[in-house]
Parts: sequence; C-alpha cells; structure tokens
Amino acid sequence: TEFIEAIAVEARPRLGNFNSQNLANVAWAFAKANVPATELFEAIAAEAQPRLREFNEQDFANTAWAFATADVPATGLFEAIAAEAQPRLGEFNPQNLTNTTWAFATADVPATGLFEAIAAEAQPRL
Repeated sequence: TEFIEAIAVEARPRLGNFNSQNLANVAWAFAKANVPATELFEAIAAEAQPRLREFNEQDFANTAWAFATADVPATGLFEAIAAEAQPRLGEFNPQNLTNTTWAFATADVPATGLFEAIAAEAQPRL
C-alpha cells in the first residue's frame, strides 16, 4: 500500500502531462485497488473537468465509474461529464452506457437529462 500511496503523491503534480486516457486510467486503477486517495481524485477532477472535450466515451465511463466506486464527491465533474457526454452518446458502446448510468446513480448525482438520453440511445439497440 505504501508503494501505491507514493504513486498517488508523485502523480498529482504531473497530471497536467497526462492525456485523457491516462487521467481516466489512474482514477480507475486507484478505485479498483480500493486505495484511499482523495487528494489524487480531487486533482484528477480539477485537471479533467476543463479538458473533457478530449475524452472519448470510454474515458467518460471509466472516470465516472472510478469516482463513484471510490466514493469521492465530484458533483462538478459529474455535471461536466453529463454535459459533454450527452451529445456524444451515439459513440458509446453498451458497456460504456451502462457504466456511465451506474456511476451517476451510485454517486447520487441528479442527471435526468443524461438518463433520458441514455435510455433513448439504448432502446433501439435492444
């Protein structure tokens, strides 16, 4: 655990050099490992939010999933993901749609418009 905590400390000042996939993957890895890293997640949110146009559908889904799984409050990030992802839902595969829906529901972030758009996108695929 000390090694992973050291990675969190070292990664924070370097997040500006990370691309969208790197940001999503770091958040996903720490959430998956169940390592408390609130400061790292807060730094990822601050770095990711203004750069969400760079994110692809998997980056959106993985980032939202990671924050929900880690139980790190990030309402502003979730709201920004919803706004940026909603017009691009046609690019999402079924797993990304599902993971994004699960993440928003688990994080208890109100996203009625996003949920309705996901439902409209998913229904013809059934």
